[in-house]
Amino acid sequence: MQIKTPQFKENSREALADANLQVALGKMKEGFIGRRAKARAALPEFDALRDQARDIKNHTLDNIDFYLETYEAAVTRSGGHVHWAEDAAEARQIVLDLCKRVDAKSVTKGKSMISEEIALNGALEEAGYEVVETDLGEYIIQLRKEAPSHIIAPAVHVLKEQVADDFRKHHTGLDPNRPLVERKTLISEARSVLRQKYFDADIGITGANFLIAETGSSVIVTNEGNGDMTQTLPRVHVVIASLEKIVPTLDDASAILRVLARSATGQDFSSYTTFSTGPRRAEDPDGPEEYHVILLDNGRTKMLGTEFQDMLRCIRCGACMNHCPVYGSVGGHAYGWVYPGPMGAVLTPSFIGVDQGGQLPNASTFCGRCADVCPMRIPLPKMMRAYREMEFENGLAPPAVRFGLDVWGFFASRPKLYRMVSRIGLGLLGRFGRKRGRFSRLPLASGWTDHRDMAAPPGKSFQDQWSSRGGARTVSDLKRKGETA
Repeated sequence: MQIKTPQFKENSREALADANLQVALGKMKEGFIGRRAKARAALPEFDALRDQARDIKNHTLDNIDFYLETYEAAVTRSGGHVHWAEDAAEARQIVLDLCKRVDAKSVTKGKSMISEEIALNGALEEAGYEVVETDLGEYIIQLRKEAPSHIIAPAVHVLKEQVADDFRKHHTGLDPNRPLVERKTLISEARSVLRQKYFDADIGITGANFLIAETGSSVIVTNEGNGDMTQTLPRVHVVIASLEKIVPTLDDASAILRVLARSATGQDFSSYTTFSTGPRRAEDPDGPEEYHVILLDNGRTKMLGTEFQDMLRCIRCGACMNHCPVYGSVGGHAYGWVYPGPMGAVLTPSFIGVDQGGQLPNASTFCGRCADVCPMRIPLPKMMRAYREMEFENGLAPPAVRFGLDVWGFFASRPKLYRMVSRIGLGLLGRFGRKRGRFSRLPLASGWTDHRDMAAPPGKSFQDQWSSRGGARTVSDLKRKGETA
């Protein structure tokens, strides 16, 4: 997948001018936010479950080497195979080697952000394999030759009228007079094409929401059932997952599942929660002949023990982007790589470097909603702030930003001078803006006033107003008023 993250501002301008995208984003905000709020309100112990889920993942990350080795041993006992991939290229090659060994012709895929991260589809197609996405949203964007714009609703940016046009363009034999307006009709049309693909596939590839060390199981959470057919009908089932998906026990997975669906789609539980453990046994009526798990690092172990380790608790529910005002305005493609929204603002610079991903931590209002709704209590604003600092310290921030921060730092480290300059500036702004109450043009503030008016300040700082009304400003003032303990 081509990285377009450094062009985030340009991407955002295009997104804001895309009328269809803006309509789609408006519908998304109405759905996800309301359903999550309703699900949370219906479960009194929701916040306690968030604490439990956070603690489970913290313990796992602190002992990740032990649990990964335990998981590998359990998979091997069940007749499966574990492959370790240090980076995307190694993971792609493992899949290609498996396809070549079993003489595969067709590959079906369940929804997997890891496969997007390693650009798997392109590698398989270049090698001559037919690749079919079976998740409806992924199938739609595959036809459109686009990347996912959301991690749980990959085609959220596409209107149903656009889907109908895509089906008419790509589905041969489709009756031109058949109406494709209702969602049920669109789903039925997709199903009619995809069903035979499941039976034709030699290899089925899925991601994993969890890997359970205790049993060697992989867990997928879906609402369509496509994942079940993707992993049970082909001869070979390949799971591609990142290292941090590991959890110690079935009980731990169950605890985190209680916050996953509620945070993602507002459901108590997803329609399908499927546990897979090894290949088909002699007594099993169906299932794959071979079961392979590819464990991908791709920069994650470098995050361990750093200020960004908490990000590895992420369970990919999408709640942070559902509630993010920036994502809600520009959508996922503006972020320019695999992971959009607040989670992408931390993961992207972690994986591709702050030199390429540094614009994303700056694409935040720091309203804190992402941290408020995160089921794993990940301090996303704190980590975005750390990347902003890193960008500045490495000299990667734009010159104007560096100059502005240097000037502000000079005055901020000299409180008396800061207060004096503030009084002068606020006094002038208050006097010149008193009549209209706002500024439509202002020197050194064109980044704001080119797009919106700036409210005129009252002319005095809060501290000056507080003091003029008899408020205490220092400890000695408090002592004089007798308000200290």
